[in-house]
Amino acid sequence: MPIESIEIPAADGTAEALVARPSTGTGPFPGVIFYMDAFGLRPRIEEMAQRIADWGYVVLAPNVFYREGTADQLAPDGDMSTPEGREAAGKAAFPRVGRLTSDKALPDIDAWVSTLTGLDGVASGPIGTTGYCMGARLAVRTATAHPEVIAACGGFHGGGLATDEPDSPHLGLGNAKARFVFGHADNDRSMAPDAVARLGAALRDAGLVASNEIYEGAPHGYSMADTSAFHPEATERHFQELRTLLDGTLKA
Repeated sequence: MPIESIEIPAADGTAEALVARPSTGTGPFPGVIFYMDAFGLRPRIEEMAQRIADWGYVVLAPNVFYREGTADQLAPDGDMSTPEGREAAGKAAFPRVGRLTSDKALPDIDAWVSTLTGLDGVASGPIGTTGYCMGARLAVRTATAHPEVIAACGGFHGGGLATDEPDSPHLGLGNAKARFVFGHADNDRSMAPDAVARLGAALRDAGLVASNEIYEGAPHGYSMADTSAFHPEATERHFQELRTLLDGTLKA
């Protein structure tokens, strides 16, 4: 089934979003919010969303940078498969990440949750979320802001999940009820071992069921096959752990 593009009334305008549905089977299916990395909605995100959908889920991937432009306007215009190309794309993309502050993200999250749960073919009941790079922060914020509906949260090669800032995502984990799986990049400056440990402590203190692992040898951005950071083994490990998480919480 082809991926559908929809428009969502968000906090500060209209946001595009991709909707991926299972290629086979009849619904309703559980829903999953997919948070993209800093490089935005593009074919690689479509591929990943469809793979998750084919496990038996309806997947919503919003353009969280809608304030900055459309997905086409913000898409990388160069080849990111070389370190130089990825670095050049990052110089354009990373300032947008800093401008998506928590006070902007939280009202948007309300819109993403409301939209997904209202889509045709989405089962009533709990939903899941998964995020990549800065999207992992949004996934955690979704789980902590909507504990009544988020039962599963994945975060992969995420950055800034447990910082000293007063709005650090890990500080809200006491509100969450979801099961969590984190697959951290190795030697990641945006999520150093002390930050991984701080996140783990917050998960334990909140009494949450969670996996909080560093994927040895996997660089930041390891799941993105259109970039020089792609690490096939870590990517497959993440898909396996994410599927186990989603199936164990949303289909149990």
